[in-house]
Amino acid sequence: SFQPSLLPSFGFLFDIDGVLVRGRPPFPAARAAFGKLVNPQGQFLVPVVFVTNAGNCLRQKKAEQLSHLLGVPISQDQVMMSHSPLRMFKRYHKKCVLVSGQGPLLDIAQDLGFCQPITIDTLREKRPLLDAVDHDRRPNVLSPSAVELPKIEAVVLFGEPVRWETSLQLIIDVLLTSGYPGNPYGQENYPHIPVLACNMDLMWVAEAQSPRFGHGTFMVCLENIYKKITGKDLKYEALMGKPSRLTYQYAEHLIRAQALQRSWEQPIQTLYAVGDNVMTDVYGANLYNRYLQESCPRARLQAKAAAGTAPAQLPQRLQPGPGWDTELAPAGTAPGLGWDTELAPAAAARCRSVLVCTGVYDPHSEVALPSGDSVAENVFHGHRDFSFDPALVEPDHIVPDVDAAVDLVFQLENFAPR
Repeated sequence: SFQPSLLPSFGFLFDIDGVLVRGRPPFPAARAAFGKLVNPQGQFLVPVVFVTNAGNCLRQKKAEQLSHLLGVPISQDQVMMSHSPLRMFKRYHKKCVLVSGQGPLLDIAQDLGFCQPITIDTLREKRPLLDAVDHDRRPNVLSPSAVELPKIEAVVLFGEPVRWETSLQLIIDVLLTSGYPGNPYGQENYPHIPVLACNMDLMWVAEAQSPRFGHGTFMVCLENIYKKITGKDLKYEALMGKPSRLTYQYAEHLIRAQALQRSWEQPIQTLYAVGDNVMTDVYGANLYNRYLQESCPRARLQAKAAAGTAPAQLPQRLQPGPGWDTELAPAGTAPGLGWDTELAPAAAARCRSVLVCTGVYDPHSEVALPSGDSVAENVFHGHRDFSFDPALVEPDHIVPDVDAAVDLVFQLENFAPR
């Protein structure tokens, strides 16, 4: 039998909604799991990052909520919101950007580095004639406002807003006027100004029996309205949040930063992504795993060859499906100008998906895991720009809850923390 290892060579990526909580109180399994992950002093025994597609608060606030829920100290550097990778999009930080969503949007935008964010509400106040659906909110004065506004140079979608008709109308106005809402729609404005979107979840679970609309549902509306009006596809400069590769690469960067901080010498080889949604958590982890397998095959094979376990030649590089790289290097940017210069290259060997049964995924439902057939009938809940591949929604492991997930990983890794 192996000697149990004392230093971790793996890290955890935990989803929050449906894994640790559903609504208010945490699952008892979540407190039990985190009891095993920290030492008596409250220090983590393995690197842990919380990867949530929520985007309606600052990561500091989410860290405080989690500390309270789980009964262990969580720092903001362990929390990754869907919008966290926007820190790396520095070329937009000095520009005037329109932000959509809910929560303290200006605080969130400024915390990420944006110097000139403008909210939908502010835009509505400055251009009162644009928001005309709700007759009771229309201005009494009919003269158009002459308030000067800077040109809006990008749109950042943080999460689902409230009053969808207002956000949909004003975002479309900004896109069809090249950043001067209130002007007449122009003919020559395609491709439109950049759109960066966080969180593509079609649905999420709260206290209700069935899943609720997520930001992905809002994006479906925006994409279809844009297409209906212009006949052209809405294009995203970047998509982030699970299942995008950008999110997992940023999460891996945070995992490695923790290991470095604790002076854990051993390289982090395996990431375990624990989630409740096959279309985001499982698909994203498997997609990232595929990327890890392909991104540095030479280095890996040389290591294997040295150990005498490699195939004789390099495998043919797999070709990703259409739209796969939309979230990698933004369109029209030279290599090195994008976010990738801000981030160390991926270094883990693998990313394993662990599915829990406490959230969106229900093992007893009729269509527990999407099959190739159901997807062929257009029941793909993922985002338009991600090609569907049945292999990507098959979890590596299915466990009842997050406590069982931690037990399983400790067993797989032969990890015996002191």
